[in-house]
Amino acid sequence: MSTAVASRGPAGVGAADPAGSRWLRRLRFFAAVLRQRQTFAIGYAIVAVVIVTALLAPWIVPYGPMVADPTVYLLPPGRGHLLGTDGTGMDILSRVLYAPRVDLAIAGIGTLVSASIGSCIGAIVGYYEGQRSWRRAVSASVMRSADVLQAFPVFVFAIALVAVFGQSVRSIVVAIAFVNAPIYLRLMRTQVLSIRRLRYVEAAYVAGASDLSILARHVIPNAMAPVLAQLSVNIGWAVLLTAGLSFVGAGVVAPTPEWGSMIAMGFQNVVTGQWWPSVFPGIALGVTVFGFALVGASVEVLADPVRRRILSGSLG
Repeated sequence: MSTAVASRGPAGVGAADPAGSRWLRRLRFFAAVLRQRQTFAIGYAIVAVVIVTALLAPWIVPYGPMVADPTVYLLPPGRGHLLGTDGTGMDILSRVLYAPRVDLAIAGIGTLVSASIGSCIGAIVGYYEGQRSWRRAVSASVMRSADVLQAFPVFVFAIALVAVFGQSVRSIVVAIAFVNAPIYLRLMRTQVLSIRRLRYVEAAYVAGASDLSILARHVIPNAMAPVLAQLSVNIGWAVLLTAGLSFVGAGVVAPTPEWGSMIAMGFQNVVTGQWWPSVFPGIALGVTVFGFALVGASVEVLADPVRRRILSGSLG
């Protein structure tokens, strides 16, 4: 019995080691990619700083983000207020650091909803397209509906949706999800159309697997690379859309700390020389969108097996 236990002991360790070493190899490969592609590292650093700032904002802001002090009206950047104050006496640094909690929450939820809905519909449409006449008609109808949605200017369409559903955070989330869903629908449909003809998908079908099982286990996981890349890009774009809606008065209601509303509140003071209420939120917004764009570019490379294999060969 002791011999059996001894033999099982090394086997158990050996079975556990490959999983651990596999994750370690992936981590080393990711670190090597970041060293070779420093722009990717910059993107991840920006996104990490923004997310950590959003999480820790209640404990790191020097003043309340919605506390107005009329005695420090439009105070320029200085020791007491590092980024100055706005037209109501609120500290700009506190509001800039607090704004990601609002912008990232709205953008993240709206983008995830749009990606989930668009990807599921796109996978079904791509998998069943061309199989039977009625399925081909349904696929064509869905794609023409997506064409109609994408024919409208995105920002104008988002404003119209907010006007219909009312000005609230929920309305902004719905607007982001609605205008982004056709993008994921098209991406997933294109991927599924090529993947469904591959040998392993045909083998699963011959083996008797159901359509749902084939989609869930073989098709969708291998079609997710462009969707994941687009997801990161769209989060940054959704942050920009949220700020744009707030800037025109159709988004987050002031004085909630949000970059777009802060730019709108301080825009009128730029003409008279008080540039800081608008410039600092604008810088934060631009850097955040840039960071998510870089992360999206890296995900597109890392999630694609062919490009990952090429990159692995270049790393030696």
